[in-house]
Amino acid sequence: MKKIVSAFILLAAVSSQTYAQTDLQVHYDFGKTRHYVTTTVESFKADKWGNEYFFVDFDYDAKNSPTCAYMEISRCLNFWGGPFSAHVEYNGGLGLGNGGYGINSAWLGGVDYFMHSADFSKTLNLKALFKDIKGKNRTPQFTTVWGMQLLNKKLTLSGFADLWWEKNTYEYLTNDIHPVFISEPQFWYNFTEHLSAGSEIELSTNFGGHKGFMVNPTLAVKWNF
Repeated sequence: MKKIVSAFILLAAVSSQTYAQTDLQVHYDFGKTRHYVTTTVESFKADKWGNEYFFVDFDYDAKNSPTCAYMEISRCLNFWGGPFSAHVEYNGGLGLGNGGYGINSAWLGGVDYFMHSADFSKTLNLKALFKDIKGKNRTPQFTTVWGMQLLNKKLTLSGFADLWWEKNTYEYLTNDIHPVFISEPQFWYNFTEHLSAGSEIELSTNFGGHKGFMVNPTLAVKWNF
């Protein structure tokens, strides 16, 4: 799960210029129950109507075969200028383990508020959304997305945090609704405008079928096309 857009891309969005960026990330996850590779393809495009963003994650087992696929796609609509945008989003995926399983589809809609420093080297998005999880429940979701460019753009700090409430997140025989939190700060050193290396640290509570708090760090490389 990513949602991460760098500051110079957000600058293009605010200035209403057409701009597109795609990157490929390869992560090795050192989480206690993980130790597998994840690849992420993400793409962002800004135009005079706002911007659109999507990513697709694939997890791989020890034989380097895909075992789980997950995607998110969103659109921010803003043709009137200013910091507020209308936000719509779809999430969903599937897994191949234990005979196969679906990751519940979800539709989200709400408002995005964008803040930035004078030179756009520091950016912050605040989102207040309404989330409909298919087959489960409806819930508010609060999302923060941030980006920072440091050391003459050699260092990029970025990430997101989500908070929502979901039924049966880990106690599958009950109908309780639990708070779910996930944050994925990323740290990248940019060797060139195309090649970066760094880490992502997934911090979560009651997420992905696991009860309680978890920390799952990765080592990663990224190629910007």
